[in-house]
Amino acid sequence: MEELARESVNLLAKPKALDTGRASLSSSGAVFIMLKSALGAGLLNFPWAFSRVGGIHSAIAVEMVSLIFLISGLVILGYCSSVSNQSTYQGVVKEICGPAIGKLCEICFVFNVFMISIAFLVVVEDQLSKLCDSMANNETTSEGLQSPRPWYTDHQLGLSAVCLLVILPLSVPEEIGFQKYISILGTLAATYLTIMVVVKFYLMKDSTSIPEHHSSSVPSWTAMFTVVPTICFGFQCHEASVAIYSSMQNRKLSHWTLISVLSMIACLLIYSITGMYGYLTFGMDVEADVLMSYPDNEVLIIIGRLLFGISIITIYPIILHLGRSVIQDLCVKHRPQNVVLTSAYERRLRVLLTTCWVLVTMGIALFVPDISEVISLIGGISAFFIFIFPGLCLVCAMQTEPVSPRVRLCLIVWGTVAILCGVFIFGQSTATAAMELIQRLV
Repeated sequence: MEELARESVNLLAKPKALDTGRASLSSSGAVFIMLKSALGAGLLNFPWAFSRVGGIHSAIAVEMVSLIFLISGLVILGYCSSVSNQSTYQGVVKEICGPAIGKLCEICFVFNVFMISIAFLVVVEDQLSKLCDSMANNETTSEGLQSPRPWYTDHQLGLSAVCLLVILPLSVPEEIGFQKYISILGTLAATYLTIMVVVKFYLMKDSTSIPEHHSSSVPSWTAMFTVVPTICFGFQCHEASVAIYSSMQNRKLSHWTLISVLSMIACLLIYSITGMYGYLTFGMDVEADVLMSYPDNEVLIIIGRLLFGISIITIYPIILHLGRSVIQDLCVKHRPQNVVLTSAYERRLRVLLTTCWVLVTMGIALFVPDISEVISLIGGISAFFIFIFPGLCLVCAMQTEPVSPRVRLCLIVWGTVAILCGVFIFGQSTATAAMELIQRLV
């Protein structure tokens, strides 16, 4: 299963035709990789999203409506992958919708993984901040007074060191072979966080330390839409879905629909439980990163921070690899005619792109106040991959596929609805993020 997770990453790199002879992914393996692709840093933001939307019932209602489009997008992408005979998201969009839309998809893909890289580093910095605070609080003078914070407990310095000494060396190689050894780590971290949030709620409830500070007001429509970017970011596995579908042994559309439903329901349960219990524990005072709301020195919390930090440090090179492969292909394709394509040129280009990627994402992450600022942008971009591109693929595919006129009309209408919803979510989340940024600068 871990080897198959690594293969799915390799399939994302470049568009190519389906290879039916090498398809070997089982149904359980497909569900596992879908969960691994979806469960990540977005889990930390769900309790905050529950508080923003006005409570548990409103948040779950928005999740259930979104689930229809999430599953629909996965089914459409599997169908279009079969029709186009392509094994990557970019390849499907380019083959079904044409070169222009395909180029837009590549641009959105690179920008999306770039913003995800920033979100990952913000999470790492959050955990380093709490761990450094814990170290600083443990250091006292002989008189019992708090000593000045040592230089090595600065979390910004810690993030810089992690990026330059750990993440950069892991990201430079062309092949990311270590993925097969740590593919389960992200799922383990997400599962641990969910269990920890539930356990901490009951422990704090028994100690009567949970204050009553939950919202009882009816949320506005605007408030309800603020949770959609978090849902898009949290459930985002659509970019990997085409590669997963193309690796499966059984590619019947009904079977792929079942895989999509099971995967999304499992994600819904994990995200909803974490969001609900995190919100019940802290109410409207919950931080955008729920781990930041807990005390610094508790063992359960420290383990959770370490697990999440390590899993993100090991996943970051994979995200970088996916974005770099697209940029590298463009650089090679449009290189000057007098430049000879050699292994040395490819290696220098790869090192340069990797270094720039790490330095730029690190620089932005150091100045981002919390993960919600990044997720609001990523959620908007994710609307392209969850709503807009699948809708476009469905509409374009119906122009040539032999289906009855009534079915064609229904599918075109559904594809159009998905496109309009995606455009609205992208515009609303991007505008909200821009307004919050302007207010902060002013």
